[in-house]
Parts: sequence; structure tokens; C-alpha cells
Amino acid sequence: MEKIERVTIIVLDSAGVGALPDAKEFGDEGTNTMANIALTTGGLNLKNMEELGLGNITEILGVERNDKAKGAFGKALELSKGKDTTTGHWEIAGIVQEKAFPTYPNGFPEATIKAIEEATGRKIICNLPYSGTDVLDVYGEEQLATGAWIVYTSADPVLQIAANEEQISLEELYSACKKALEICNELSPVARVIARPYIGKKSGEFTRTSNRHDYSVEPPIESMLDRIKNSGLDVVGIGKTSDIFAGVGLTESRGTNKDNLDGILKTIDELKKDTKGLIFTNLVDFDMKFGHRRDPKGYKLALEEFDNYLPEIMSNLKENEILILTADHGCDPTYRGSDHTREYIPILVYGKQLKENIDLEIQNGFSTIAATVEELLLGKTNLVGSFADKIKK
Repeated sequence: MEKIERVTIIVLDSAGVGALPDAKEFGDEGTNTMANIALTTGGLNLKNMEELGLGNITEILGVERNDKAKGAFGKALELSKGKDTTTGHWEIAGIVQEKAFPTYPNGFPEATIKAIEEATGRKIICNLPYSGTDVLDVYGEEQLATGAWIVYTSADPVLQIAANEEQISLEELYSACKKALEICNELSPVARVIARPYIGKKSGEFTRTSNRHDYSVEPPIESMLDRIKNSGLDVVGIGKTSDIFAGVGLTESRGTNKDNLDGILKTIDELKKDTKGLIFTNLVDFDMKFGHRRDPKGYKLALEEFDNYLPEIMSNLKENEILILTADHGCDPTYRGSDHTREYIPILVYGKQLKENIDLEIQNGFSTIAATVEELLLGKTNLVGSFADKIKK
């Protein structure tokens, strides 16, 4: 087998494929993001992912089993104690978090709020768990009247700051988020502080803009990205990837300020270049626009849009590279609440030099993806669970 010179990982953010054995501990028993979307919407038309073996991973209405799958297929359970974006991506990159980030179901401590107010020069309103759209309807007019920050959290370890960008500049909002992350690192640890700009004049008309920005804590140890970069190879992050890893381990970043399609097209453009190493794409709309907003129909259409572009993505793969499709957690839009769900993630692997119709079964950890990528790209890995030998011809 000729050496693999480039791997592209595309994370369909939140596209889980069934509740993990410990899902009950997280309040997520019975969840299955992709399967339940299909049941709710009359089925999914994902013929290209079906050809790779998606229907062999879990039962999805409209997606058939395929005994002649073009790729390797399976699913992975999460070893880390969480179900958030940062934890999921870090584990895909080989970092297993033995201790979960804390969450703040009653809001952040008074000392944290006071420190952010003093550091930024603005008061804070809300400080409760909220859906990102509902919080604007409840507090948006108050912010316009007072100029205060809207601070809220969720079931995930995040602090979010919403501000009307027609009133408060993006520069000021981003600066406030950076300061808030420093304060949280000291007083109330979180995985990310998220800037949530919006526009509008009154309740019911407020709309979040595409100028969201995530400020993440740095990974605690070296990841797959670092090891690939330190070997002299390219590590190109597309979409939210740079934010999730705080820029650590990347050689280049291609942000997407529009939508999934922008991330898909940027990935295709990157595939056409003669880079060697890793392309790591996050497509956040599945989670942000459809999972959290409990919109199974929108989620279905987004999945089908991606599937329609999959042949173009695959056609741009060179002889010596592979594609991995996966997720980072679930966000079942048919389930109660509006937060992430603790689920298996799908693994679909395709490459012109790889075996076809290989059942990877259940992989013990998202980190098996990192182990496999390192073995294929670098010829070695210190991580456990590589399935490289199963898929190589």
C-alpha cells in the first residue's frame, strides 16, 4: 500500500447515532439523533452516505443497509465524561478527559459575574441557562435599554455573551469574551466562552448574526494535531476547528462565517490543493441551527445537502488520501430540552487504497480515530485502538 499522505476529517457536528450505555446518567436515554430525525420527517435521503455504509451503523428510515459498502463503517463510544463540542473534538484528536468540565445549572457564581462586570465596564443581566433564541426574546429589549451584557449558559460547560451588534461593537464584544475566559479559567472553569452577536429592535424580531466567535481553553496536553504539525505536515482547520483547539496544532485556518455550505466548499477547495497532512472540518449548522433549535426538518435538509456534495468531495481525493466522516456528540432535535445528547458517533472511512465493506463495529473511544490517522500519516502512534490495519489493503 502506498503511504497515505493526507487525511480529511469532516465532523457533522452533533450527528449522533444512538444513546451510549451510560446515557441515562446524562438524562439522554433513548436518544438517536439521525434515526429519530428520520422517523420524525418521513425518512432521510442520504444515498451517498448509504453507499459508504451509514445504514449498517444504525437503523435509519430511508437509509438502507449495504452489503457492498464502498467504505469502512462503524461507531465509537465516548470515553471522556462529557457531551460537549470541545470534549468530543479533543477526544477525536486523542485527548481523553477523565474529569468533565463543570456546568452551571443555576448560573455562574456572583464572584465570576462581578469580575466580568468590572473587567468589561458593563453590567450583566440574565445569568441563567437558556436557549440562545429564547434568551433574546426575554432579555433583548432590556439590553437595548441598559447596554448590559446578556450572559447565559446551557447544559454544556460554556459561558455565552450576547450583545446587539447595532449597539455594542463586535470588537468590544470579542474583547469582553477574551476577558471572561481569563476570569473563568480562574474562578469558574468552562470549555468555551462564546460571543453571540445579534440584531433587531424588539422581542420576536431579534436574530443572531453569523459573527459568532468561540474562545476555547487550550488543550491540556499534546494532541494529534500537534504531532502531525510537528512532523512537518499541514494541519488545516476549516469552520469552528480553530476555535475548538484555540488555534493550537494548526498550520492554517479557514473560518466559515456563513453556513455549512461555506464549510463544504472550503473543504473542496482545500482538497484541490497539494497539501500533505490533515484537513479537519467542522460543520456546525447541524448542531447550532437545527439540533439546539429542535428543528428536525431543517436538520434533515442539512444532512441531505451535505450528502449531495459528498460525491464532489470524494472525487477530489487523490490516490494516497482518505476521508473520515464522523460527529462529536448528539443533539437529538426530537428529544426534550435543547442541549447535546450523549451518543455514539458514526465513523465512515473511504479511500481509493482502502478496503471496502469493512465493519469497524463499536470502537472503544473517539480517540481511535486519532490513533488511526497517526498510524496512516506518521507510520506510528502511541495511542491505543488504531483500526488502520483493518482498513488498509
